[in-house]
Amino acid sequence: MLDIQAQTDEKLVQRKAQKFNLWLGMLGMFMMFAALSSGFIVYTASGVDKGIKTLLPNALLYSTIVIAVSSLTMFLAHKAAKNGDSSKQKAFLIVTFVLGIVFFALQVHAWNVLIERGVYFVNNNASQSFIYVFIWMHLAHIIAGLIVLIGAIIGVNKLPKDGNLFRMDLASIFWHFLDLLWIYIYVFLLLNQ
Repeated sequence: MLDIQAQTDEKLVQRKAQKFNLWLGMLGMFMMFAALSSGFIVYTASGVDKGIKTLLPNALLYSTIVIAVSSLTMFLAHKAAKNGDSSKQKAFLIVTFVLGIVFFALQVHAWNVLIERGVYFVNNNASQSFIYVFIWMHLAHIIAGLIVLIGAIIGVNKLPKDGNLFRMDLASIFWHFLDLLWIYIYVFLLLNQ
């Protein structure tokens, strides 16, 4: 009996550490994007460039809508997990994953539109390069989020209920963070175009 209790206590400590690490990682990501935002503001205030000087592609707006919808489907997947409905949980996780792929594709399309408009990563307007830096850095995190979603999808039927719920908690927190982070980035770029 004591051995089972010790294992349960150890599992709780490990889970608290994992959740703490997730929050710490997200704080680091937020600080990185805050630093990029500050760098952009300082750079444009120096008078070298006067902002992005290009309209953002519509694909960025569409991708914002897609990622907001993915936040809803992730919420529904998490709710289904809490209710013990593994088939709905898996279905909503798959929809969330597909929306993540659509988001990624729309971002790549936005790059192509920017290139067609003559906005390159390396050009005479460094402010325009910030668009690419923001998008690329966020997409690196989206790839991590998609990997987390794959793990959550696989874990639906393979993990015990408490393990599945814990994995869904972490996946949900991370995915919603990525969604909010993109909305911040999009609004920031929109206000500075």
